[in-house]
Amino acid sequence: MEDLIIIGAASAGLTAGLYAARSRLKTVLLEKLSPGGQIITTDIVENYPGFPEGISGFELIDRMRRQAERFGLEMRIEEARELRLSGEEKVVITNNGKLDAKAIILACGATPRKIGIEGEELLTGRGVSYCATCDGPFFRDQEVAIIGGGDTAVEEALFLTKFVSKVHLVHRRDELRATRLLRERALSSGKINIIWDTVPTRIKGNNGVEGIDLKNVKTGKGSFLPVEGVFVFIGYSPSNELVKGQLKLDEQGFIVTNDNMETSVTGVFAAGDIRSKLLRQVSTAVGDGATAAFAAERYIEGLESGKR
Repeated sequence: MEDLIIIGAASAGLTAGLYAARSRLKTVLLEKLSPGGQIITTDIVENYPGFPEGISGFELIDRMRRQAERFGLEMRIEEARELRLSGEEKVVITNNGKLDAKAIILACGATPRKIGIEGEELLTGRGVSYCATCDGPFFRDQEVAIIGGGDTAVEEALFLTKFVSKVHLVHRRDELRATRLLRERALSSGKINIIWDTVPTRIKGNNGVEGIDLKNVKTGKGSFLPVEGVFVFIGYSPSNELVKGQLKLDEQGFIVTNDNMETSVTGVFAAGDIRSKLLRQVSTAVGDGATAAFAAERYIEGLESGKR
């Protein structure tokens, strides 16, 4: 039996793994794809302390991984497919078999939210994208639209200006929700055109994106914007498929925890973007991961001493 199983190898999971490994807990970190999560698609991370010139998301995650493995963390590319959390012994069913542990940390993260309009599914991968870093170079010297107005949307709009001729930032409000610095950069960019008070209603095209139908939310007036790419950044949906019906979730489906990252089930902790909280950033995920690992260690010590 393992002391601890961590599910998810992005910044929260890797930090939890680092702390657990340094505490000499017998720990396994499971990741179904490759370490990193959403951050590896980020061109430059400017707001993580210690890197005054910024650092690419890929390099930051790679450093975290190497640091955790230096302390003996066992990482497996293995998909968790089912969790059994009700007993004192926690069970994880993976594509390779069954694992048991005294405690579990869920760091499963979140996935980009879709708009849910006509043409989105049909044209995903053919002009509709959720990752500017991945797909931006394919739109060199073309016009694209970004849907959203938060930090991620504005960061990705600024990134796309390296390649495209014009970025049309479509936002449903009359003011961007991004931080002031990002707002200032977007407003001063000659390549970013902000379309206020507007939502997309349909993405047009057959073999590729040809444009989007828009509607002004204040006047109701419709319009057509010819673009060759549409990037969607309207938030994230929690990757909670493993825990639905087992843990308390908030209205959006994120896992509810206390300040010690404890969930509604004893011995189960959550950290990072999967958790219900105010801010989802690398810095908060790292803090969550450290707290969850320390709390899990205390929990395991209590089990072993017979106090629980």
